[in-house]
Amino acid sequence: MSTLLNDTFLRAARGEVTDHIPVWYMRQAGRSQPEYRKLKEKYSLFEITHQPELCAYVTRLPVEQYGVDAAILYKDIMTPLPAIGVDVEIKAGIGPVIDQPIRTYKDVENLGEIDPENDVPYVLDTIRLLTTDQLTVPLIGFAGAPFTLASYMIEGGPSKNYHKTKAFMYAEPDSWFLLMEKLANMTIDYVKAQIRAGVSAIQIFDSWVGALNVQDYQKFIKPTMNRIFSELREENIPLIIFGVGASHLLHEWNDLPVDVIGLDWRMEIKDARAKGITKTLQGNLDPSLLLAPWEVIEERVSAILKQGVAQPGYIFNLGHGIFPEIKPETLQRLTNYIHEFEY
Repeated sequence: MSTLLNDTFLRAARGEVTDHIPVWYMRQAGRSQPEYRKLKEKYSLFEITHQPELCAYVTRLPVEQYGVDAAILYKDIMTPLPAIGVDVEIKAGIGPVIDQPIRTYKDVENLGEIDPENDVPYVLDTIRLLTTDQLTVPLIGFAGAPFTLASYMIEGGPSKNYHKTKAFMYAEPDSWFLLMEKLANMTIDYVKAQIRAGVSAIQIFDSWVGALNVQDYQKFIKPTMNRIFSELREENIPLIIFGVGASHLLHEWNDLPVDVIGLDWRMEIKDARAKGITKTLQGNLDPSLLLAPWEVIEERVSAILKQGVAQPGYIFNLGHGIFPEIKPETLQRLTNYIHEFEY
């Protein structure tokens, strides 16, 4: 394994005091980088992730360009689904598309199990490459949470309202809970394989679970998430949960055996602390602000950082992922500003 020269991110995730504020960005690998866009002219996302040398390069690039305190593995939350029998295609301008959505108990029953070493060896090989001699910062592995994966599997693609997903959950509870169990099994096996291969932390993206109210989260989702994080807790590495538009679920997340809660931009850090959220917090600049003039960015970021460092356990990030219009030089300048911030 390579020697970590910078473990600031890991120490902050554990709630320790650090000598500078750690920072990384969701979707930092790809999207806004010209080198990545050039690669995408030749290769699809799945083709890049199937080539460990190339995938490691894309993962490593933002660490080298921006000086961030952690790398996050370049892949997609859909990556493990083909292994359990879900035919998914990432379509440009649309996102993940599934031609045969889940409709019945039988459809759920037919889902298989993942064997990571045989089904996604390229993911594990990429991790080994990066953590053996290419990175001096922690590598974050990740997976999609069962609700978010189920939403694509039931809707057939991205959705604005998740009507079909909720209808399936309410009308077919036996099918729903079997689906949650199968996706939890897949997530646990997939993530544990990433940890064995060498990642230093895990982020579970429950990107769209904010579509549910607290009562439905407690009944239909929380037991599954508790099981996933309880099993991963045994691996003794930092665990992060993140979702969009999910501020109303903060108390539910604070109950889970996670180390870090990722906030989007809809709730201020000081308000989360005032509500009794005790975990390390990660976030939470609205990525749209990165298109604003630097003075505006600096003002907003400074306010977030002051709230973040009011108590130990803070990691700077965006409230959602980088999008293509954000300039790499803005991210580089932002990283330097955060690292030099006096607190």
